[in-house]
Amino acid sequence: MRDISTARFPAASLALAMVIAGTVGAFVTESGQHPITVVFWRCVFGSLFLAAWCLLRGYLPDRTLSPSRLALAALGGVCMVLSWTAFFAGFAMTSIATTTIVYHVQPFFVVLIGVVFLKERISLDQTLWMLGAFLGVVLASGLVVTHGHADAKWALGIALTLGAALLYAVATILAKGLGQQRAEITVLCQTLVGVVMLAPFADIGHPMPSASWGWLAGIGVLHTGIAYVLMNSAFPRLTTPVIGVITFIYPVVAIIIDWALYAHPLGPAQAAGMVLIALATLGVRLGWRFPMRRVPATGTCLSR
Repeated sequence: MRDISTARFPAASLALAMVIAGTVGAFVTESGQHPITVVFWRCVFGSLFLAAWCLLRGYLPDRTLSPSRLALAALGGVCMVLSWTAFFAGFAMTSIATTTIVYHVQPFFVVLIGVVFLKERISLDQTLWMLGAFLGVVLASGLVVTHGHADAKWALGIALTLGAALLYAVATILAKGLGQQRAEITVLCQTLVGVVMLAPFADIGHPMPSASWGWLAGIGVLHTGIAYVLMNSAFPRLTTPVIGVITFIYPVVAIIIDWALYAHPLGPAQAAGMVLIALATLGVRLGWRFPMRRVPATGTCLSR
C-alpha cells in the first residue's frame, strides 16, 4: 500500500496542518465545555480516526510494539494529555493569541531538559537565543503592560500555558525513545491513554448542546487526526529551515482568528514578544550565530 510520505507537496501538507492547528482555540471556545471534557472527547474522536487510519494503511497490528515501548508511549500520553488540558484552560484565562504564542516556547524546554537531565551540551549562541525567547514570553504574556488584562486569572493562564509547553517538551523527548515507531501509532497510544485517564473526570453524563458535538468531533478528527497525519507525512521530506518557517503559520492563524472572531488584537509589546520568540526559534533551529567580539590582548575569540 502506498505510504502517505510519498505525497507530492510536503510543504503544502505541513502548511495546511498548521492552518488547521491554528483554529483549535476557536473550536475549544465554541464547544463551551470544560477543558477536561474537551480533551476527553478529543482523545475519543482522535482514537477512532487514528485507529481507522492505521488499520486502512496497514500499520496495525504493529509487531514492534513491545511492553517497554507501550509503557514509554503511555507515559508520553500522560504528559501530552495533561499538556492539552492546561493549554485549553489557558484560552479562557488569557486569550487564544496569547496562549498560542507563549505555548510556542516548547523547543526551548526541550533544550533545557536535554541540558539538565541528559547532560547535553549547549552553545553560547543557543543560550542567547533562549534568553531572547523567554524575554519574548514576558512581553507576549501581557503581564508587563497595564492594559486591564494582567490580573491574577491572566497570570494563572500564562503559568498553565508554560506548564503545558513543558509537558509537551517532556512528551517529545519520551517519543524520541520510541525509535522508528510510526508517529500515528504513538499518537494513537497517547489518545487511548487520555480516554482511560480522563474518563472519571470528564462530565460524560451531562447533557451537551448538539452544536458542541460538532466542535468536539472537529478537535478530535481535524486537530488530532488529520493535522497529525499531514505533519508526520511532511516532516521527513522537508528541511529544517522550511519546517521552522512554515510552523509559524500556526500562531499567525490563531492571532487572526482571535482578532477577527473575539476582538482580541495584539498589543505592541505582545507583537514584539511574538517576533522575539519566532526569531529565537529560527535561530536555534537554523544554527544562527551571534557575531562575537575579539579580545585584543590575546587575539582569540570568546568561547562559544
